[in-house]
Amino acid sequence: MIHPIAPGGRPVTASNVMACLLLILFVAFPRIALLLLFFFSHYLERAYHGLLLPVLGFLFLPLTTLAYAWMMNSGLPTTGVNLLILIVTVVIDLSSLGGGEYHRRTRLVRAN
Repeated sequence: MIHPIAPGGRPVTASNVMACLLLILFVAFPRIALLLLFFFSHYLERAYHGLLLPVLGFLFLPLTTLAYAWMMNSGLPTTGVNLLILIVTVVIDLSSLGGGEYHRRTRLVRAN
């Protein structure tokens, strides 16, 4: 069976496509959850008093925005283990942003 060739020169296989779909789902889920919470509940309103922080969180740190909203709605303090949870979510969100930039740069280097 002949596989089509991806722009990077590698053949497109079912495992490559499945990994890509899984990545899209993983990246999109926190944003989908934020949209559902914003439109169908007052969950984000109770955690954030305004619209600016949830919008910025939606764009840049969606998992951290969800974790902080959960802590505020549950009445949990942002100390100890809960602070560690927030730090881990920030690292996950920032690594997804940085990983995309790293792959974009390596693709440009290979093209030249």
